[in-house]
Amino acid sequence: MSAADLGAHDPGLGTALLDATLKHLRALVSFDTRNPPRSIGTGGIFDYLREQLPDFDVRVTDYGAGAVTLYAVRGKPKYLFNVHLDTVPDSPHWTRDPHVLDVTSDRAIGLGACDIKGAAAALVAVANACQGDLALLLSTDEEANDPRCIAGFLKEGHKYDAVIVAEPTRGEAVLAHRGIHSVQMRFTGQAGHASGEIKATDSAVHQAIRWGASALEYVESLSHERFGGLTGLRFNIGRVEGGIKANMIAPTADVRFGFRPLPSMDPDQLLETFRALVEPKPVSYEELFRGMSLPAGDVSNAEARRLAARDIADELGIPVGNAVNFWTEAALFSEAGYISFVYGPGDIAQAHTADEWVALDQLQKYAETIYEIVNRGST
Repeated sequence: MSAADLGAHDPGLGTALLDATLKHLRALVSFDTRNPPRSIGTGGIFDYLREQLPDFDVRVTDYGAGAVTLYAVRGKPKYLFNVHLDTVPDSPHWTRDPHVLDVTSDRAIGLGACDIKGAAAALVAVANACQGDLALLLSTDEEANDPRCIAGFLKEGHKYDAVIVAEPTRGEAVLAHRGIHSVQMRFTGQAGHASGEIKATDSAVHQAIRWGASALEYVESLSHERFGGLTGLRFNIGRVEGGIKANMIAPTADVRFGFRPLPSMDPDQLLETFRALVEPKPVSYEELFRGMSLPAGDVSNAEARRLAARDIADELGIPVGNAVNFWTEAALFSEAGYISFVYGPGDIAQAHTADEWVALDQLQKYAETIYEIVNRGST
């Protein structure tokens, strides 16, 4: 029975699941889990969640720096549902209290409602609405670019047929997305008066500018590359700092850049290509964050994992959507050998925005689908 059939068969159940989801979402939004400042502890939101999962085996682990997980298991489930509970900071453009859920006729508005406490609330609602086998991993470091929670969990060697990671995908299974890599590098030159002839190696800022032009040209050469509907390499020079004043040759220049490769691209090869684009090469070159693509692995294995994820999504009655450009922690599970895909309510266009919201019909559909998945395993 699909989620749509479930709602048609028992419309009262869908309404009850939505009401329970909104009750839990109101509570979850009220807890301040902004990241930064990475001050999340094992109380607060985790005390609330423990109380809502009385018949689960619950373990809360603190990995430091605001990275906390709640791992809750009932029975012997085949699938693990992962949701992050941390949010980005609220902006000055909010028109209401971001930690008070506001429910209108068609949406729920609050910090994290879309990204992605709405999914967590629905999972808790389902857990209380049935007795089926269910495994939850709720974490608080996704917005920090410091994946301590998932790394710690993976070291424990849990076995699941698949890991379903909640992010705003408009209720579709996302089987593939780009990776994300962030790099900091430095060029050095020789300080001096700018009135004379400036050689290519003298100004660190000139080196950085030449590097940027070469990098943009290289990225353009990859525009024909494709995977799963995605095209080319996403690339951004986010920050350039250096120099002293207009009449002084710059002795140093620091560049921060990022790129988002397709699953078919080799990130190590890309890193080396960017490092060696110009002479002289940067004197320091450090990868600050690495998030692999989904699916992870070489091209042949990635495609096999994508097809395996599609089979599971089809079996569970989840419609399959297009690949996306944003990164998720599903890639961490994929890199560790799990079949993994992304699935959740909400639209990524609403994530990280002022007056963030999630559509009520998507919350209800997600809750109904999870209920059917969990209940199926117990019948």
